[in-house]
Amino acid sequence: MNINFIKTIFNGILFYSLVQMFSVVFAAETFTLCDPGAEKVPDYEKYGVFHNKGTREYYYEVKDEDGLSKAVGEGVYPNSLAIYKDPEYQRYKKQGLLEGSHWDFVNVDDNQASFYKWALAEEEPGVAQYYTAMAMEKAGLYEQAVKAYYACIVHFPNSIGWTYFQTPWCIGKVALDKILYITRNHPELGIKLMGADVLVEGGFDNNPYNDVVVVDPGKLTSCPPEKVAPAKTDVSGINIVERKGKYPTEIVKYENGHWQFLVNGKPYIMKGVSYFPVTIGQSPDEGNLADWMKQDTNGNGRPDAPYDAWVDKNFNNTQDADEPSVGDFALFKDVGANTLRLYHHATNKELLRDLYNTYGVRIIMGDFLGMYCTGSGASWEEGTDYTNEQQRNNMLNLVKEMVNEYKDEPYILMWVLGNENNYGGTFGHVGGSGNAGKYPDAYYSFVNEVAKWIHSVDPIHPVAMCNGDTLYLDIINRYCPDVDVFGLNSYRGAYGFEHTIWADIKNTFDRPVIITEYGCPMFIEGKPVEFQQEKQAEYFKGNWEGMVYNSCGYGVGNSLGGIMFEWVDGWWKSGQPPRFSSWMHEVKGNWIGPFAGNWSYEEWFGITGQGDGTKSPFMRQLRKSYYVYKELWKE
Repeated sequence: MNINFIKTIFNGILFYSLVQMFSVVFAAETFTLCDPGAEKVPDYEKYGVFHNKGTREYYYEVKDEDGLSKAVGEGVYPNSLAIYKDPEYQRYKKQGLLEGSHWDFVNVDDNQASFYKWALAEEEPGVAQYYTAMAMEKAGLYEQAVKAYYACIVHFPNSIGWTYFQTPWCIGKVALDKILYITRNHPELGIKLMGADVLVEGGFDNNPYNDVVVVDPGKLTSCPPEKVAPAKTDVSGINIVERKGKYPTEIVKYENGHWQFLVNGKPYIMKGVSYFPVTIGQSPDEGNLADWMKQDTNGNGRPDAPYDAWVDKNFNNTQDADEPSVGDFALFKDVGANTLRLYHHATNKELLRDLYNTYGVRIIMGDFLGMYCTGSGASWEEGTDYTNEQQRNNMLNLVKEMVNEYKDEPYILMWVLGNENNYGGTFGHVGGSGNAGKYPDAYYSFVNEVAKWIHSVDPIHPVAMCNGDTLYLDIINRYCPDVDVFGLNSYRGAYGFEHTIWADIKNTFDRPVIITEYGCPMFIEGKPVEFQQEKQAEYFKGNWEGMVYNSCGYGVGNSLGGIMFEWVDGWWKSGQPPRFSSWMHEVKGNWIGPFAGNWSYEEWFGITGQGDGTKSPFMRQLRKSYYVYKELWKE
């Protein structure tokens, strides 16, 4: 949940968020390649030798450069000379359409210009190959894009790119996820990547010089379209080797290493919603924020948004006769949600009991654990100090109050500690975020202390932590043995949950995983609303399918699902100077990120909107993402 500008800053830095790293496929302005290559799936073993696959010493030795160039085609290493023979390249160059830095061609609408510029860029070769592939992907040239991304893994898996904030990113890892995303979403290509993996030892900080890359390029193969998506393994006959929590909320690990959440003995994947229906005009920054669990502005004796929200079907910002009040809780059930994340405690038990009994939605209840200074007693200017014994006691006592009050409620699914606290102090800034990033040992040892106490009084419900992506994952492994579930807020693009994030966690901190936040803003500057909605929906769909295809029985097998961010737009979140009014829906980008419009618009993440704002907090305009979830989450 974006409480203030701190998340804007830190997400922009840590979530690999610059345009130079991630870009979601835009409207395809396609073109024709002069030389698409002789082989749809190049056979690299014909043209060279793979050495030391699956080790730190991996490399590919090219033996027949001419043969490989002809096989892979234009724009794929080592074939760069074909560009000069391309008549369209000559035309672009003659007309002056390729002038300027190659970085100016990352997110242009002219994909052909981007392709030419990057294919010939004087840049680190892995970086240049990645953006060449991306230009072809954006143009809908998926077959050639797959070959180009695969060339990144084969030839340049150790390549490091740098964001604007000088944080590193690994070309090989992102290229691997891109290939899996493209081939899964375009089975008509009949291409599948088998056995590939790129792991970075020491890669959970911002220092690339201590990283060691372990590479197995696997093999691109041809296969029938129906065989591209992974098949599910039946785990019912496999032995259980580890348990966390107890019946009715139990997480089990099977002998094959896969994790599964069992609720009342049945498999449960979290189809989760982040919900904070703030009335337009209210803001924590302005000190007028009402409690949505109790807010009753129409005086009918029940909370507004949960029970009285209505759907503006014709988008006319008026409640017509055929648009009755149904409430968000009923819409949760309609869309197929089964889990609600509460970031910090609750104030209305009866409301949550009804959410569970009437609508079938369970709660993962959290405590900020000092994030935004909540519960620590620290001042905003200093931020929570995780080395301060008094502040630690303050926070632990607050957790004790929460657990003791709610542990016997039937709707509780698990506890969640923190909310990306590890970003605090990571980049020198503290403020309300605290110093968890500056002193990660102190912070994570405290997380484990709290988790251990919870287990002592509540052995039934698992305990999760909420981290900012995978930063400090190796330190977490060292200090958090009593944490049952690794939760992370992560914004890596539509393709970001294909494989590498799950494998990193599996190999470093072997726990089941919840994506505690993921999402995409709808707004894209200069694009029609229909296009904006399409791109947001595409992002959400890619994220969810990545979670499913790494849940028990698939892929890495450690996904328990996720909590999409978020249900409804919050018009109060931008918090950037100059501060616009909380009565306005801001369209100024907050940070460059892995989204279709390249920018994060903090006030536009909802799968439902509030229209022109005149009927807040009641009116809901359902976006395409809502209907995509309704299809994805159906039983």
